[in-house]
Amino acid sequence: MDVELIRLTKRYGGTLAVDAIDLKVPSGAYCCLLGPSGCGKTTTLRMIGGHETVSGGDVVIGPKAVGDATPAQRGTAMMFQSYALFPHLTCRDNVAFSLRMRGMGKAERRAKAMAMLDLVQMAHLADRLPAQLSGGQQQRVALARALVTGPKVLLLDEPLSALDPFLRVRMRVELKRIQAELGLTFIHVTHSQEEAMALSDLVVVMNAGRIEQAADPRTVFERPATAFVARFIGGHNVITLPDATIAVRADRMRLGAEAGDGAVPARVVAVEYQGTSVHVGLEAEGLSPSGGGASPVTAILSDGAYSARPVALGDVIPLGWDASAAHRLQA
Repeated sequence: MDVELIRLTKRYGGTLAVDAIDLKVPSGAYCCLLGPSGCGKTTTLRMIGGHETVSGGDVVIGPKAVGDATPAQRGTAMMFQSYALFPHLTCRDNVAFSLRMRGMGKAERRAKAMAMLDLVQMAHLADRLPAQLSGGQQQRVALARALVTGPKVLLLDEPLSALDPFLRVRMRVELKRIQAELGLTFIHVTHSQEEAMALSDLVVVMNAGRIEQAADPRTVFERPATAFVARFIGGHNVITLPDATIAVRADRMRLGAEAGDGAVPARVVAVEYQGTSVHVGLEAEGLSPSGGGASPVTAILSDGAYSARPVALGDVIPLGWDASAAHRLQA
C-alpha cells in the first residue's frame, strides 16, 4: 500500500522536529529513513503509525488520509527497537497475543502464530520463553508478532541495532526475503548507511527535520544531492572549487603518476590497511570547504595498487581526479 506524507510537521513546544516534509513511498517498496540521531526519522515513523500526533500536514496510507486514525485503524504494524516480548509467554503465545485481544478463537490464532513463526524460521522454538532465546531469535519473534495481524505497511524502528555485526548482516538478508515474499511496504528507520544501502529500494536521507535526498541507493551514492548527503553516506570527498562544490568518490581519487593534469601537491597524513583496500589520508592546500588552507582528503586504493606504489607518512605526492568522477552538489 502506498504511503504519502504531505507537508508533514511535528513540533515539540518551540522545537521543530519534522519540518513540512513531502514523501511518497510506493506500495511494496522497502524504504529506509536514514540520518543521524535527532534528525526526525523516528518521529516521522511514529507519526506514520499513529504513535505520535501530527502538528501539521497529513499522512495518507492507500486512498485514505489517516491523520486522526488510531494505530489499529491504519493497516500498519510497528516493530519497536526494544522487542518488548512478554517474558511469561512462549514464542507462540507472544505472536498470538494480539489475535487473542481481537477475540480470535484459540485454534485459529495458534495456527496463524505458527505460520508466522515458520515464516521467520522460529517454528521449532515455538514453546520457548523469551529468556531462552538469543537476541536474533527474539527479534524474529517480534517480527512475527508484528506481521501476524496482516498489516499492509510494516514500520521498523532500528530493529537491528541491538544485534552483533555478524547477526545484523544475516538478519538484513532475512528482512529483505520476508518483505519480498509478503509484498508489503516496509519503512525502516536506521542510522547505518550500510544497512540502508543493503536493504532499501528507496533511501530517504534526513537532516535537521528535513529530507535532503530521496532516491534509490545507487543514485544516492553515485549522485549525492548535497554536501551533507555526500559526507553522511560516506566514501566521498567534498571539495570546494572557485566556482562550485563537488563530491568525488574516494575510490576515484588519483595519486602520483596517475593524478593527471591539474593535480595538486598533497601530503600523506594517514595510511590505513583495510584488507582488500588501503585508505590514504592526505592534506592538500586549497581544497578545504572554506576554499583555503589544508583539507583532509581520502583516496581508497586496492591492495594490489597500493602494494605496487606504496606511500609513507609525510610523502608529498600529486593528487587529482578524473573530471567525469566529479559530481556537482547543490548549494
